[in-house]
Amino acid sequence: MRLRNLVAAAVLVPATAIGGAAWALRTQGSPEETARLFLAAWDRQDYAAMRALAVDPPEGFDRWYERFRTDLKLSGAGFEVVGTAGDETGEDAGGDGAGGGGAEEGGTAVRFRARLEGPVDWTYDGSLRLVEHERTWRVRWSPAALHPRLREGTRIKAVTVEAERAPVLAADGTRIDTPSTPGSVQQLVGELTKTYRDRLTGTSSARIDLVSGNAKVATLATADARPGRELRTTIDLGVHRAAADALAEVHRPASLVALRPSTGEILAAANKPGGFNRALLGHYPPGSTFKVITASALVADGMTAGERVACPAEQNIGGFPFHNAGFKDYGTPSLREAFAHSCNTTFGRLTVDRLGGRRMAEVAQDFGFEAPVRPGVPAVRALFPAPEDDTDLASASIGQGRVLTSPLNMATVAAAVADGSWRPPRLVEPELLPAAEPRKLEPEVVRALRTLMPAVVVEGTASGVSFPSGTAGKTGTAEYGSGKEPPSHAWFIGYRGDLAFSVIVEGGGAGSETAAPIAARFLAELGGR
Repeated sequence: MRLRNLVAAAVLVPATAIGGAAWALRTQGSPEETARLFLAAWDRQDYAAMRALAVDPPEGFDRWYERFRTDLKLSGAGFEVVGTAGDETGEDAGGDGAGGGGAEEGGTAVRFRARLEGPVDWTYDGSLRLVEHERTWRVRWSPAALHPRLREGTRIKAVTVEAERAPVLAADGTRIDTPSTPGSVQQLVGELTKTYRDRLTGTSSARIDLVSGNAKVATLATADARPGRELRTTIDLGVHRAAADALAEVHRPASLVALRPSTGEILAAANKPGGFNRALLGHYPPGSTFKVITASALVADGMTAGERVACPAEQNIGGFPFHNAGFKDYGTPSLREAFAHSCNTTFGRLTVDRLGGRRMAEVAQDFGFEAPVRPGVPAVRALFPAPEDDTDLASASIGQGRVLTSPLNMATVAAAVADGSWRPPRLVEPELLPAAEPRKLEPEVVRALRTLMPAVVVEGTASGVSFPSGTAGKTGTAEYGSGKEPPSHAWFIGYRGDLAFSVIVEGGGAGSETAAPIAARFLAELGGR
């Protein structure tokens, strides 16, 4: 052991004396060697080894070092010998400067450098007083062994001053992280401040103070703050107000999401009541709004909007009876008319006969199903599980069975038709999100859907609602639960110009009667936008 060697018996060396030979004793090792061992033990917080290398260490020795580390909130530390001050005696050693704490008579001051990591990354020079004791070199300890300015009754502390958080802004620069911000927007802001905490908060300022009691004696080192950076969102407060107003008289849980199709920007995500962000986190069967995707697959595989199809009141598929709303029989309408009237029997049969589960899944993925949704805050992905049989596939084709999605997901489906490309939705600038490319839809699909979706509003299931001209959409009535007449969620998705939207009312019944009027009120609130 190195330490044992240092404190071993002295070495005898010959010396000349009158009248014959004599022997002199020599101190083993050197001040630098002992200092290195002491600093290495400090580095690994081995206070027992440090005490063994010191002369008469005080009773509170360990506490001085533990408190030093705690007070400075250290995450790392390193110490090294950088030289000696030579032999020093008496009163010249031990001032308040960086070279203080020198040797007593017959001793040596060994200089060291401390590199500390914490709220302030700090480097300082100190010294250890090394003296000969029992023929070995030992540290003559005092508080100055930690830092030259430490004395009894003083401490060195890290003081942190939290940086002021940068603001969260709407798209037009209005601050939205304030108590006056609408509740649904505050809900988004709360998630944004968690996700982008480091960006908004920046780096706190900190300093190292020498203190005596509660009084600051001196500041020994500082670290400047890095201010937080503002976070600008895509929220359009005018669009959000229109969404909130449209939901004002709804007495069931409901949500309305609005997007800009050309960019994927989320303009509004209103929820009523608050507490749960169903706009982004709610998982529901989409009902007949999913027929936008089913129709896309059929057109992509060769059908046209004018092609005649069968739409009986009821159709057995895979041993299960599917029926249209109200058991209506529409005869042999065009695909456009079957879409406008939301014929379940048509789309269930065509999907099984012409598409199959794999093809249906591929097209669903083109509209974002099964892909992670990362708009800048937590959001659920849309699910299209692989169909197990014909009944499961037919159910999926009309948005039932195991298909699940959120209002945000379905708003992106409507936006894809409006823009011609499916775009990942976003709430913040693109550079803050994982890279994602738009998925361009086939031109024939876009042309067909831009014929099918307006027909829903003009002559189909939503024709009884007064929409502004240029509106296109799709109603949805998504059954859940069990029983002969299970309850259903009311849906409506659509677009008008460079605005796409999605509405859901939980347990609201028929989409044409509950969700479509909300969408119409929303568009009316926006006026000519």
